[in-house]
Amino acid sequence: MSLVEQVNEGIKEAMKARNEGRLRALRGIKSAFLLLATAEGGGAVTDEACIKALQKMSKQRKDSLAIYEQQGRADLAEKEKEELSVIDEFLPAMMGEAEVEAKIKAIITETGAAGPKDMGKVIPVAMKTLGGQADGKLISEIVKRLLV
Repeated sequence: MSLVEQVNEGIKEAMKARNEGRLRALRGIKSAFLLLATAEGGGAVTDEACIKALQKMSKQRKDSLAIYEQQGRADLAEKEKEELSVIDEFLPAMMGEAEVEAKIKAIITETGAAGPKDMGKVIPVAMKTLGGQADGKLISEIVKRLLV
């Protein structure tokens, strides 16, 4: 079952259970998927594009959550946490820092990078290889640390 179908089923279940928070989050996800479909000129949306949209939504929720907690807005922070948990259900499991570091070490030896000046060679390959499995910020930090 594709991600779009999973979200549609989730919406039906949330409506039956009268779970407003989950329903709000799922409707937001469906809206993002519909925007993808219309932006690409119509047609079916791939799961890869959906995952990228979900990652973007997750990052937005995390940023908003940090701001709301910083400003003491517990009511808004709670809504963001709720939506973030629903979004994370549809994302593939992220790799741990040790796994990412091992993969990046392999990429560094593969590309022959020697120092900080070679970051431009390593980061694009790492992002392509680990894009959906690790956070871009984590990838960047590990590459910087290993190439110093």
